[in-house]
Amino acid sequence: MRPPLTACLIACSAACAATPSFEVPGQEAEMRTLEAMNALHAVRSGGYANCTLWDRWMPHALLWQSESTAKGYRASLLRKRIDHEGYVSMQQHRGMAHGDGWPFPAWQQSTGKGFHFSTLHEGWAVQIFGLKPLTDAAGFEITGAETLGIDPEHGLRLRATGDVVTVATPAFRCGTAVAPFARIEWSALGLPEAAKPTVSWRYDGEQGWNESRAAPFPPRADVTKTDFSHVPLHKERGYGGPLAGLRLRFPATKGAELRIKSVMTSVDTRHPITNANFLEGCADTFAWTGDVEFLRQNLGRMRKALEWSLREFQVRELGRVRVPWVGHDGRSGLTRGPDGALLPRIGLGVGNNYWDLIPFGGDDALATVYQWHAIRRLAEIEAWVASRRDAALPAPAPGLGAEDLRKLADDVRARAGEFFWDAAKGRLIGWRDLTGQAHDYGFVFLNEEAIALGFTTDAQSRAVMDWIDGRRTVEGDTSQGADIFHWRFGPRMTTRRNVEDYVWVWSRPDSILWGGQVQDGGGVFGFSYFDLMARLRVNGPDDAWRRLKEINTWFRETQAEGGYRAFYAKPGRGTMQGGGPAGGLGLDQEFFESALVPTVLVHGFLGLKAGPDGLKAEPRLPKGWPSLTVRGVLHGGATYDITGRADGTSEIVRR
Repeated sequence: MRPPLTACLIACSAACAATPSFEVPGQEAEMRTLEAMNALHAVRSGGYANCTLWDRWMPHALLWQSESTAKGYRASLLRKRIDHEGYVSMQQHRGMAHGDGWPFPAWQQSTGKGFHFSTLHEGWAVQIFGLKPLTDAAGFEITGAETLGIDPEHGLRLRATGDVVTVATPAFRCGTAVAPFARIEWSALGLPEAAKPTVSWRYDGEQGWNESRAAPFPPRADVTKTDFSHVPLHKERGYGGPLAGLRLRFPATKGAELRIKSVMTSVDTRHPITNANFLEGCADTFAWTGDVEFLRQNLGRMRKALEWSLREFQVRELGRVRVPWVGHDGRSGLTRGPDGALLPRIGLGVGNNYWDLIPFGGDDALATVYQWHAIRRLAEIEAWVASRRDAALPAPAPGLGAEDLRKLADDVRARAGEFFWDAAKGRLIGWRDLTGQAHDYGFVFLNEEAIALGFTTDAQSRAVMDWIDGRRTVEGDTSQGADIFHWRFGPRMTTRRNVEDYVWVWSRPDSILWGGQVQDGGGVFGFSYFDLMARLRVNGPDDAWRRLKEINTWFRETQAEGGYRAFYAKPGRGTMQGGGPAGGLGLDQEFFESALVPTVLVHGFLGLKAGPDGLKAEPRLPKGWPSLTVRGVLHGGATYDITGRADGTSEIVRR
C-alpha cells in the first residue's frame, strides 16, 4: 500500500526537487498537490516512451522539465524506423502482426498462419497464445540448400548449394483479407548484394507454384541482422481468395547461409497517425532544445514522413485523411446474426490509433485532426529554416514550403471541419466508413483535443462544451448531464454505449458493463488535460481552475488511501486497466499520458510557447490569482523561472 499524501510528499521530495515548482500566492496547498501529481507521473513515465503512439503527448508534457528526457527523445526520434516509402514505425512491443504496426490482431486471432523456428523476444505471444518454436522443418519444401539445423536465436539455418534457394511453407488455409502482408523475419551471410528475394503464393486447390506470382521483398540494407521484411501482397494484381501457402525465393551464392526466424501472414496493423505523431515529437524537441544539429539530421526524414502521409491518405485531394489499407475501411468487425447475437467479421474493424479496439478508419476524423496539426507544425519549422540561411539547411521540395503548408492546413481545417461535423448533435463524429455511414459514440476525447488544438470553429467549440458540461443533451446518449463527469478526474471518453463497432477480436463488448472499458464510457486521466485546455479556450480560466481544483481533490483522496489501485480496489468505485486486464479507468502503468494533466499550469494558465529562438508567455490567470510562477523550466540547455501576472504581463528570468 502506498503512503498517505502527506508522507508521499515527503517521500518524493528528492524527485520533486528535480522537477519544477509551481507558485500562486494564496494557493499553496493546491500547488503542492499539483507538484506531487507532476512528480508521480513525470518520474514514473521513465523519461520517455519509445513508442510513436505517445510522441504527440509525452514530449509536450516532459521536455520543459527534464534534460535527460530531452536527450532521450532526441535519440529516440533520430533512430525511429521509417520504411522505404515513408511510413513511420509504431515501435510498440513485438506482436504477431505487422512488425512496424500495432501488435494485434495477431495471426492467431485472424485465421491466419505463422511458422516460428525461434520464439526469442516473443514473450507477449508466448504468454498470450502459448507460442512454441518449431523443432524441425517437417512439411517445408526446401530446394537449393542443405539444412544446418535450428538455432534458438536465428531460427532455421540453411546453406545454399546452388544459385537459388526456395523455401515453401506447409499447406494452410486463410483468406487474403487477413493476409495483406507476408512477414518474414530473417538474416543471411554471404547473400549477393544485388539479390532480390521474392514471395510467391498459391490458392486453395492449386498444385505447384505460379511463377508469375512473385512479390519482391522491400529493400533491406543489412541482411546479416535478423529483421522483418513486410511484403505487401495486397498490392499484387489479382491477389484475393483462399490462401494455401507461401514460398520464399532467394537468389544466392553457393555456400551462403540463410537464417529464417519466422514466416507468417500479417494483418495490416499499421496506424495512420504515426507519421503525424512523429512530426509532433520532432517539432516539440526542436522547439524546446533549439538543437539545429538534430534538425539537420532529421529534417529530410520529417519531410519524407509528411509527403508520404499526404499522398497515402489523399489529404490534398479530399481535405481529410482517408485510410486505404485492408481492414481499415471503417466498417465494424462485428455483425448481428439472425438471433441477434454478435458474430465476428474477421478482417474488418482493425484499429487506427490509441483507441485500438474501435475501427476508426475510412474517412478518419481523429487522424485528420492529427494530420492537420502536424502540417502546421512542419510549416512553422519550414518558416524558421527559410529565415535562417546561416543554418545551411536544404530548402523543401516545391509545394512544401511554409506558406504552401499553411494554405494546405487551412484547407483541411475548413473542409474536414464541415465534413466531420454533425450539426444536429453539435459535435464531431468519429469517422465515416467507406460506405458513407457515420459512426458517432460521443467521442469526448476527439472533440476536446480538436478544440485544444484549434481545429474547431468558435461556434463548434461552444456547442461541444455545452454538450460536455450538460447545458444541452444529445438524444440517444447513454451518459448525459452531470453523469459525463461520473469519474470525477475528468469526463467519460464516450457518452453513447457501443456494443457493435469494434475490431473482431473484441467479440463480446456486451459482456462488459457500461464504463467497464476505457473505450466505452470509461475514463483516461491524461485526457483531462485536453478538457482543461478546451475549457481555457472556450469557457475561460475561471472554469478551467474550478475543474482543476476538483481534480486535485480527487487526487488527494486517492493518495490518502494508498494510491490509485488501493482506492479503486474498493467495490463500486470503478475498475482500473493496466498491464493487460481490461478496465474502465486508465490512470497508471501504460497510461503514460497522465503526465500531461499538471502541465496545464505551464501550457495553459501560463500560456508558455517555446520556439528554437526563445520562450514567450501569454498568461491567462483565474480571478484571485495575482501571479503564477513556474520555477525550473528548461529550454535550450538553460533553466528559467517564469512568472505570469493577472494583468497579462510576464517575466522570464534565466537562472
